[in-house]
Amino acid sequence: MAEASSRSETASPYAANKARYEALYSGAKAKRRDFSEAKGNPATLDPGLITFRETVPAGWGWSGLVRRGDTMRVINTGGTAGVSLLLYNAADPTERFNAGDTVKIQWTARLSRGRVLFSDMGRVLASITDDSFGFNDALAGGSTAQTNKEKYGDEALRNTRDNFILLAAKHGLGKRDVPPCLTLFAPVGVDASGHLAWQDKGAADGDYVDLRAELDLLVFVSNAPHPLAPGDYAPKDIEIVTWSSPPPERDDFCRTATEEAQRGFDNNEYYLAQGRNA
Repeated sequence: MAEASSRSETASPYAANKARYEALYSGAKAKRRDFSEAKGNPATLDPGLITFRETVPAGWGWSGLVRRGDTMRVINTGGTAGVSLLLYNAADPTERFNAGDTVKIQWTARLSRGRVLFSDMGRVLASITDDSFGFNDALAGGSTAQTNKEKYGDEALRNTRDNFILLAAKHGLGKRDVPPCLTLFAPVGVDASGHLAWQDKGAADGDYVDLRAELDLLVFVSNAPHPLAPGDYAPKDIEIVTWSSPPPERDDFCRTATEEAQRGFDNNEYYLAQGRNA
């Protein structure tokens, strides 16, 4: 009898918390814009707007600065199984992409066109202004030497964790400055057994994601396969392009789609008004 009572007491707070979550989620969902309104960017960029272009070889990493207002396009030229990235405030790299908050604040793990990427300070680092594939993973994290050993039998294969540590060192940062990442072109979801699993055949040649910088950013990119990607270890070259995108309109979708995004941009405006990120 006592055991049954204990289970009931445990279940009651759980049910109450679940009900509260569902009520808050329903309220947020009712207020957000329809994501079909997010129109994206031209598939073919005006060459006159392109400010930088570089190929990142299979398995390797890249780092660079992307100025506020510019857009970085990551092009999956060979249909590789995942491209991981980290974003830092270039003026203060202690502020960086927070995968957990990005998912939690927006009530979704489906990070695609129209969504934004939050920092650990509640500010918006970047907006996903276009995404031709539609699936990006902020849950599983990037590959490591251990995941490569378990999956491919070879821990010497290049992996995302070590790529990020090497890139961090180039900018005076260390292991503690490498948080959980976002992996583009990664259709990861929860299967019937409750485990994270790869749920689609993956990106096609030429798929791309556009990230508009909302602060001056230091960006790390790792071109190594996602740890859940099926098949052999076979990364392909990718391309990084930055371009001068037009200033956001007053009703810019990423800035106005949800109350959560609006609050993030309010935090940006307050921060920038103090002369930060310069």
